[in-house]
Amino acid sequence: MGENSNYFSSVMSKSSIDINEVTIQKYVDTLRPEDLEIRKELDFGYTYDGKIATVFEIRPRWDNPSKIQQIPFFKVRYYKSRNCWQLYWMRASGKWELYEPFPHATHLHKILEVVEEDKHGCFYG
Repeated sequence: MGENSNYFSSVMSKSSIDINEVTIQKYVDTLRPEDLEIRKELDFGYTYDGKIATVFEIRPRWDNPSKIQQIPFFKVRYYKSRNCWQLYWMRASGKWELYEPFPHATHLHKILEVVEEDKHGCFYG
């Protein structure tokens, strides 16, 4: 059945399905190369704790290819009190900064559309 069947069985075993996590997982799946050999050199993943999702590249270190690194490039955070998502990008300094051109939205899919468009080259370079 493939990799996604493990993910969905994991999600289904939870007491409730978090639609936001499913949305993030589907987005990350669109980024992942289909070719498994390419995934050894470049892949994408995410973490999600119910309010913060961080999306990252997975690749071998340039100076030690036997070590795999995760390089975060954007994160979204949900603020329940404001009913909004905020978008952050990773500065070259390694610090997160609010993405000012489109800092927040009430729907996660709008934030992901902004990341995909990457009008200012902050997410995909």
